[in-house]
Amino acid sequence: MITIEVNIGWNHKNYCASVDNQIPGAIVVTEKDFDKIKTAVAESVLFHIEGMIADGETVPKWLIDGDYQFKWHLNTSALLQRCEQYTSMAAIARVTGINKHLLSHYANNLKTPSKKQHDRIVEGIHKIGRELLLVE
Repeated sequence: MITIEVNIGWNHKNYCASVDNQIPGAIVVTEKDFDKIKTAVAESVLFHIEGMIADGETVPKWLIDGDYQFKWHLNTSALLQRCEQYTSMAAIARVTGINKHLLSHYANNLKTPSKKQHDRIVEGIHKIGRELLLVE
């Protein structure tokens, strides 16, 4: 099975997804909802494959057979937007030690964190998740 890398960002109140170069051509999708962006990417890939076949392009067998899965990569703004339905910026700020105002700038794509800051945010969100899993 081939893994198709999908990069997801947040811009102007929309999730924006682009499929990496495993598939010839460009596939870019936008949606307001995270679950909808995942569905739209899957549908766009199928539509793109159909178009490639109709145009007589060479299409890898694994694409035709549907022998692929998606791996979702969220940038910091998309990640924070996604997590807001499950936790608050205040909670993420407390667990990461990153100022809530700065997190808001990251979430709204006004500032871009360093890789170290991004990793710190991811670890903080994971910590919140681990703590919630302990609840019985």
